[in-house]
Amino acid sequence: MMHPNILNRFDLAGRTAIITGGARGIGLEIGRTLSMAGASIILADLDLETVKKAAVGVGPDVKAFQCDVTDPQSVRDLAAAIGACPDILVNNAGVVRVAPTKDTSDDDWHFVTSVNLNGVFHCCKTFGVAMAERGSGNVVNIGSMCGSIVVRPQNGPAYNASKAGVHMLTKTFACEWAKSGVRVNAIAPGYISTEMTSDPSYEISTWVELTPMGRFGRTDEVASVVHFLASDASSYMTGSVISVDGGYTCW
Repeated sequence: MMHPNILNRFDLAGRTAIITGGARGIGLEIGRTLSMAGASIILADLDLETVKKAAVGVGPDVKAFQCDVTDPQSVRDLAAAIGACPDILVNNAGVVRVAPTKDTSDDDWHFVTSVNLNGVFHCCKTFGVAMAERGSGNVVNIGSMCGSIVVRPQNGPAYNASKAGVHMLTKTFACEWAKSGVRVNAIAPGYISTEMTSDPSYEISTWVELTPMGRFGRTDEVASVVHFLASDASSYMTGSVISVDGGYTCW
C-alpha cells in the first residue's frame, strides 16, 4: 500500500538514532542530517569531551556518550547508559592506516581491524540483537569502496580487508534478522572531504583524477544516503551496499 505522501516516508520523528564515531567528519554530519529529519540523536565517540562539544553544535537535546567500539564491554556499558534500544544504529567509527604490506606493523593491522570490523560486530551484537528481539530496527554500516576494489596509488591491506568484512557482515546480519523486522544496509563511500583525507602526504590530485566526477564527495552527500537507508523510503532494502563514490568504481 502506497503512503499518501511519499515525503512522509523520510520522516524520522519519534525515532532514536545512535551514531558511532559521531564527534567529527561523516559521523557528525550524519547526526545533523538525521536530526533535521526528526530523529533524536545520540553521538558516541572515544573522546568524550570532543563528542560533547559536537553534540552541542547539532542541537540542544542531542546526547553524547563515550564508547570504545573495540571493547565489547564498553559497547554494553553504552547500551546500559542509553537504556531503551535505539531505532537506528549507524556504525560509522573507523580509522585508516595506509602502507604496503611490508610496512604494515602488527599493531597497525590489529588497530584498524579492531575499530573498523570488530567494532561493527560488537555494536551489532549488542544493539542489532536487541532490535531483533524487539522486532524492529535499522542498521546502517559505513563501509568503503575499498571493500570491493584496491584503490591507487596507495595500498592498505588492513583497511581494505576490514571494509570488505563490514560489507559481508552487513549481508550476514541482513539475512539473519530479515524476518525479525530489522534491516541492515551499508554505504561504500569513495573519497570524501574530511580531516581524514586532508593529510598532505596523500595523493589527492591522483584521487581526484581517478574519480569520474572529478572531485571529492561531501559529508552531506554521504549523510543523505544514510538518511534514505534509515527511513521507510528504503523499506524493501536489506543487505545492500550502496556506492557513494563519484563513479570511482565504474571504471
